[in-house]
Amino acid sequence: MTTKSDNFFKKVHEIARLIPYGRVTSYGAIAKYLGAARSARMVGWAMNSSGNDESIPAHRVVNRIGVLTGKNHFQGTSLMQQLLENEGVEIKDHKVVNFEKLFWDPSQQLN
Repeated sequence: MTTKSDNFFKKVHEIARLIPYGRVTSYGAIAKYLGAARSARMVGWAMNSSGNDESIPAHRVVNRIGVLTGKNHFQGTSLMQQLLENEGVEIKDHKVVNFEKLFWDPSQQLN
């Protein structure tokens, strides 16, 4: 049986797969794109539920100001940062440097 949250999580994962290499987006931007603007936290839960599915680049989803709030859900607390840095994203004090420049907005890219 598929629940409403399972379907939402699947949609979140589909959007996350579209985030370009070397770019980031926010939980809120994904929620807004999916028509659930007040569901950023649920997007976070969806990212956490992706587990070890490497086809879902959960490391590219950060909070609304570029902080790596999901880092505790990766193996080792620095893996999220390492994955982003491997893509050329500079991180300082657990925050994306040049966040506005690197921000990918699904509502502007997918409509």
